[in-house]
Amino acid sequence: MILNFVMTILDRPRAEEMIQLCREHDAALTLTMLGRGTATNEQLDLYGLESAEKAIVCTFAGEEQTAKLLKAAKRRLFIDIPGNGIMLAIPLKSVGGGKTLAFLTGGTAADTSAAPGNFEHELITVIANEGHTDAVMDAARSAGAAGGTVMHAKGTGAQRAEKFLGVSLADEKELIIIVSRSSEKAGIMRAINSAAGPGTRAGAVCFSLPITAVAGLRMLEDD
Repeated sequence: MILNFVMTILDRPRAEEMIQLCREHDAALTLTMLGRGTATNEQLDLYGLESAEKAIVCTFAGEEQTAKLLKAAKRRLFIDIPGNGIMLAIPLKSVGGGKTLAFLTGGTAADTSAAPGNFEHELITVIANEGHTDAVMDAARSAGAAGGTVMHAKGTGAQRAEKFLGVSLADEKELIIIVSRSSEKAGIMRAINSAAGPGTRAGAVCFSLPITAVAGLRMLEDD
């Protein structure tokens, strides 16, 4: 059984509905983080929208449990309809200890090394200096990214590492997550690194994680 880290990004008022779904599907641990969308002011003005405050609801689920959660989110939260959120599953490579694994899986054995090798989508994660989300997203959109979600964070890097390529590690940060097609991932990451990477004021570093299942990208797939 593959163990996934299941992440759902949706408007904050709907977070409790997703948390309730996790409870109903016997999720052992559910975490909720706050974030915001990355739509530009021009985009918001064009469609008459307000800046969307987001919630990121995360839990752990086995392969079958993940499928059931996805199905329930589609039925009750309409998560597969554009504008209602994005849900994705990231396979875990390892878990710290047998007791932790038993807790997260309800005692069911999990093979965390058995995740498939081919992925249609990936989660690009960008860590940038505070106030530079627009620079990161402008670069990402130029390479085909549809949008992202940003969360506030604080670096805790070692003092000796703060001068590495001009990136201050122990400083206020913004964590930006972007779901992309695997075929577009490299181009998006290159664009971010070129326009907003180490050595720039944004000082962004980025990496990607595989996604085994996703819902809410119907508009992206139609394109």
